[in-house]
Amino acid sequence: MPFARLASATTPTCHIGLGLAAVGRPGYINLGRERDLPAHRTVDALRARTHELLDAAYAQGVRYFDVARSYGRSEEFLADWLSARPDIDDVVVGSKWGYTYTAGWSTDAEQHEVKDHSAATYERQRAETAALLGDRLDLYQIHSVTPDSPALTDKELHAKLAEAAAQGLTIGFSTSGPAQADAIRAALAVTVDGEPLFRTVQSTYNALETSAGPALAEAHDAGLTVIVKEGMANGRLADPYAPQALKAVAEETGLGCDAVALALVLSRPWAGIVLSGAATVDQLSSNLHAAVVDLDEDQLARLATLTEEPRAYWERRGQLPWH
Repeated sequence: MPFARLASATTPTCHIGLGLAAVGRPGYINLGRERDLPAHRTVDALRARTHELLDAAYAQGVRYFDVARSYGRSEEFLADWLSARPDIDDVVVGSKWGYTYTAGWSTDAEQHEVKDHSAATYERQRAETAALLGDRLDLYQIHSVTPDSPALTDKELHAKLAEAAAQGLTIGFSTSGPAQADAIRAALAVTVDGEPLFRTVQSTYNALETSAGPALAEAHDAGLTVIVKEGMANGRLADPYAPQALKAVAEETGLGCDAVALALVLSRPWAGIVLSGAATVDQLSSNLHAAVVDLDEDQLARLATLTEEPRAYWERRGQLPWH
């Protein structure tokens, strides 16, 4: 498991990773992007911003970086950064396949990404990822598995993934939607030659959407590394959008709403890596303060009142515009 590399890390931030969904392409659904990114989101401008974030994250102890085929040029940007820093050999790199980026570097495309979990898509995107990241890739995840995903039942795909695992690649999956818990439990049951196929799971979990928690605990107990995405609920838990209960707790800690929101996730005993989706260095630095926030029982209880019904949460997420 590549995450064993992080076991020797002693910095408080070693359990926080940096995801590049927000900076690998000009359009995304995070709130506040009109403020966070350059007015002219050229490839070179976002490449420079990505490298700036990676430099700052590494300098502050972050050692897991998360990209995907559908995050625009995120794999390319990360590969460029790694190539320019050959002395950096202590990071863990994860990517995802299953969505194809179709926006053509536009923010107003009719469709930004197309989902396909077929074995043919895996073969194509695995080759594309290999061409960019080569042997720096540690973890390859199926992107956004849902209970009805063919990736859960496709034996041909499972055999191909098991072959990649035998060659040293860690195989994982991510989830999305109101039935994340069902998808996680179904994936835990997938085996090849009697051995579990998946070694990591990446799911949405935050103060507003906690429904995957019990299943993630089961995955952790089964030996999987749990990666948490969207701990900020696509910006809904950051200033100025944060709900009042979160703002009150943040004021008590003297830190930002974002740090408290991520600290809540870090407090879960099953959370192995919690992703920051920062788009600026200041946001990243604020996010990393989560590692030193110690929430008491009263504060945790107040934050628990923010939980939404999963279908309502995902319906609202689906209505967020691509900025």
